Order: sequence, then structure tokens, then C-alpha cells
Amino acid sequence: MRLEDWGFEVRLASDGFQAKNIVESYEPDIVISDAVMPEISGLELLRTLKEGDAARPVILITAHGSVDMAVEAMKQGARDFITKPLDYSKLRAVLGAAERDLKERQAARKLASQLERAPGFMSFVGTSKQMREVYDLIRAVASSDAFVLITGESGTGKELVARTVHELSSRVNGPFVAINAAAIPHELMESEIFGHEKGAFTGAVGVRAGCFELASQGTLFLDEIAEMPLALQPKLLRVLEDGRVRRLGGRQEFGFDVRVVSATNRDPANAIKEGNLRQDLFYRLNVFTIRLPPLRDRRADIPLLAQFFLSEYSRKHGAGVEGLREETLAILKEYAWPGNVRELRNMMERAVILARGEWIEPHHLPPYIQNPSDDATSKIVLPANTTAAEAEKELILRTLERVGNNKAEAARQLEVDVKTIRNKLKSYGLE
Repeated sequence: MRLEDWGFEVRLASDGFQAKNIVESYEPDIVISDAVMPEISGLELLRTLKEGDAARPVILITAHGSVDMAVEAMKQGARDFITKPLDYSKLRAVLGAAERDLKERQAARKLASQLERAPGFMSFVGTSKQMREVYDLIRAVASSDAFVLITGESGTGKELVARTVHELSSRVNGPFVAINAAAIPHELMESEIFGHEKGAFTGAVGVRAGCFELASQGTLFLDEIAEMPLALQPKLLRVLEDGRVRRLGGRQEFGFDVRVVSATNRDPANAIKEGNLRQDLFYRLNVFTIRLPPLRDRRADIPLLAQFFLSEYSRKHGAGVEGLREETLAILKEYAWPGNVRELRNMMERAVILARGEWIEPHHLPPYIQNPSDDATSKIVLPANTTAAEAEKELILRTLERVGNNKAEAARQLEVDVKTIRNKLKSYGLE
């Protein structure tokens, strides 16, 4: 038999009833059935088989093919509809595609099963050696009240580490307050951290508690600490040393009970050297350091992360996406991921929306990921008469676009202060 010559193990049934019995006992991966059979037609058998296993490929064959019958077969879930006399090259191609789907479906279900059983740690997804070391550090520091400094590139999950430390600590029933030094204008930063009394400055129409008060008996997360104004850093250091804070315009000092976790996407040593981070503040914050690896250094986690985001966004958007094609996953593993897990998450949502079938194909990925060597976002072509100011604006805006509008990361990549980015955006009328 030709199917056996192609490497398939074959079971034969003389009619639809026998076919149903064989399917129940043998559970074949693929079913090939004639469309016209006595008592039970091929379409009836197809419906029965799909009720038992909707993912099983069923191929219908007939000598009396019609467009209507073919359309109905495909609507009922047939993998393909082939007319006699058989075109064996077409049949072999259809079987090859079905085999491929079965293999990739098994891989997707294996990942989904792993996500249900042991995806990583707490809210983290990933089982690579690098991440297991991070999990061990999180467990160790969570049991104490010591200050923690989290380092890592933008998009690696620094806030998730901070939240996990909080959730595993004795302060879990207290508040978790996050403040991003790169996202708050410098002139408002002191008020955000320390709070203010009514009339402390123009616009202070009421009393406002600072983040140390708001985080009382909980955890305060100071994100992008190296972007905090240098003049404010010694004031923060004093508050951390004394355990007391005074609102702007106030006379009374308040004691607080807060665990401080901070983070930066810069190398702390370089931030100190460049004058963006005071050394004494760094030493106070850096009792424990947790360094998050970039995604390119933990590529083994990419399949699990991709499946996690695929499942999440498939549910969110009501899509029936099952998994990624093998070649799609190969592309994801090769890409450098400058935006790390955040970039992968956003890309997977885009791919799920574009995919109208069960699989994410390579063409569902952005062009710069499909062909990183031809990445248009890495090149900026300017007209010959462009001024230096126009070129600077284009560079800043393109960099911000590439890093998801993260000003701190854009400043790091352009090797300028985040304040420079803010000032430029204000001059462009964009902030």
C-alpha cells in the first residue's frame, strides 16, 4: 500500500460504522475517508470524528466531487477534499501538511501543559538557569527587610521582581507603592516623594501625602533611581538614614515603616561615574542586588514566554490561535530583543491579532523581526538639506518609538540625560 510505503501505519475500515469503532480503539492521528459510503456518509463520519477530536485531520475523497460538497466538507472541518482519480503527489503533500500540524500542535500543547504545571516562579515565566538564580535571590531577600537594588535593561521585568519580593514578604498585606523617577517631571519629584502641605508652592491647594507615607507598613518601589534629580538624592538619602520624612512646607517630621526596593536600567557604576547617581545613595540602596538578564541571554525561555503571551492574547481578543509555526519560533529565537520581554509581549499581541487561523506564521511578525539585517528602524535616511536640529529631532523620536516611548531607555541608548530628552520633547510641543 502506498501509504505504508510513505511510512504510515495503516488501519482499514470497510464502512463508516467500522471506521467509528476503529477510531475509538486505535485513535489514529489522521483519517482518510470516502465521501460516499453506505449507511453513513463521509460527511456524517466527519461530523462524528470532529465531535470526538476537533483537531484530528480528516481528508475526504470522492469520485463525484462538486463545489457544494467540497465547501460543505471544509465548513464541517475537513482538512482537505480530494477527487478521484487520486493525485498522489497532492495526497502526499496534504498528508505532509497534516503531519506538520500534528507535530506543532503537540509542541504547543506541551508548552501549554508546562505553563499550567510549572511555568517558572510566582508571576514569572521561564525556567532557564539565569532565571532560576533570580528566583533564588528573590526568595532569599523577601524574608528580610533589607533594601534591594534591581538592575537590568528596560523590559526585563524589574517592577515584577519588586512586586514579587513584596508578595513573599511579611509586608504582603501592606501597600505596594511604585514611583518612576523617569516619568515624573523634575520639578514635581520632591513633592511626589516627600509630600507637601497646603501653600507649600504655587498650585499646592491642599495637603498631599508623599510616597513614604502612602507606603507605610508596605513596600516602596523607586524605579529608574538613576534618573532622579541629583539635587534630590542627598535629601532622599537622609530620609532613608533617619527613617523620618517631612512634607514640603511642613515643620513636623513623620516616622515611617517602609521597605525600599529600587531599580535602574543603567549600570550603577557608570551612572555614578557619569554623575547621575550619588555613590553614597547607591551604597545605601544596594544591600542586595538582583540583576535581571536580558532576553537574548535566556533564549531557552522564549518558547514558553511566546506561548504564554499567545494564550493570554488569544483569550483577550477571542482568537483561536493554537501556537507558533516551527519556523516562526526559530525567528524569535534568533532575534536580539533589544526591548526584552516587553517587546516580545507586544509583538505576540500583534501577531495574534493578525493571525486568522490556528497558527502564527512568519509573515505575522513585524518585518524588522523577519529580516533583522534589513531592519529599517536601524537606519535613518534624511534629505540632503536637513538641518542638524531636524536630524536630532528625528533621531530622538525614532529612538523613543523603538523603545516604546521609554524616555529613560532612549536617554541610555543616546547617551544623554533623561532631562535632555524631556526638554527636547517640550521644545517639539510633544510634552
